[in-house]
Amino acid sequence: MSVIERLDELYAIGGGRGANRLGGSREEDEAHELVAGWMREAGLEVSVDSTRNLFGRLPGRRPELEEVWTGSHLDSVPEGGRFDGALGVVGGLEAVARAGRRERTLAVVAFRDEEGCSGPGCAGSRGFCESGAPRPGSFLELHVEQGPRLERLGAPLAVVTGIVATARGEVVFEGEPGHAGTTPMAARRDALVEAAEFVLGLPAAAAAVEDSVATVGRLSVEPGASNVIPGRVVLSVDVRAPDDAGLEQILADVPGVLRRSAAVAMAEEPTAALRQEVERLALPVVELASGAGHDAGVLASAGVPTAMLFVRSLNGGISHSPEELSDEADVELGIQVLTGALARLGAVD
Repeated sequence: MSVIERLDELYAIGGGRGANRLGGSREEDEAHELVAGWMREAGLEVSVDSTRNLFGRLPGRRPELEEVWTGSHLDSVPEGGRFDGALGVVGGLEAVARAGRRERTLAVVAFRDEEGCSGPGCAGSRGFCESGAPRPGSFLELHVEQGPRLERLGAPLAVVTGIVATARGEVVFEGEPGHAGTTPMAARRDALVEAAEFVLGLPAAAAAVEDSVATVGRLSVEPGASNVIPGRVVLSVDVRAPDDAGLEQILADVPGVLRRSAAVAMAEEPTAALRQEVERLALPVVELASGAGHDAGVLASAGVPTAMLFVRSLNGGISHSPEELSDEADVELGIQVLTGALARLGAVD
């Protein structure tokens, strides 16, 4: 069965429009059971850890050495895309099988609940890192870009340099409710007007820091009546910047305290292995930072030498949508690069 056929089979789980395998759901369980079967068919040793992450191991000739892992997640957002997460697991399984037995044990892992639709996200990888279980010597994650940059560049792949710094949370604006018809404009303390000024200014603050983005995706107005001046507004803020300094620059005028995650750099050795394989295939070596969080970022933050490879997203880079699309030829190139990198890292000098 091809990688694309396996992605289609996972996509069909749960039915409905798009991928619907939310973390912690029966559909996520079904996806893990399906992939576990594919792992066994490939001759891998299958196991599940205390956080219910799924592992398929190809034992190395020297099992005492640190292992080399690849993988991603199988859960999705509601009405998600065919490739997000699943490509890293299915493509990783294919790459491990192609790489064959090495000095080091090679493993493909499917982490639980990366999307975090009802929680903080990356539950499986965080649980693993917090459990005290032995960690791999390196981790590689294959993932679709989820953005338009590679499509615009005309390049099929990108080596990821790091994962951006983020700040998320809520900002509250307090005003004073009053009668919409009898309160003079000069006497008003309209919380929504103040919030609107903030929302309009946030994009300019992000634009001042190269490759940064800022989003207000949710807004609540109280008391919420058409004939009452808004007395309180609560809105969500999501800011992402290539580095911590850029993030702080954008947040300088943001009231309140947001949850911050520091930028995470990828490790040199596994990143170099990916870069060498891209060069071996005579492809352009494109380097990009990831604007989205990934299990790779959790492992890198925990000290695991980590690298990521992006596969070009089409349809304008749309993701978290049934319209998510990557070309089969690009997917194949990504698996070839991943296979070669696993072989390199699985060897012992």
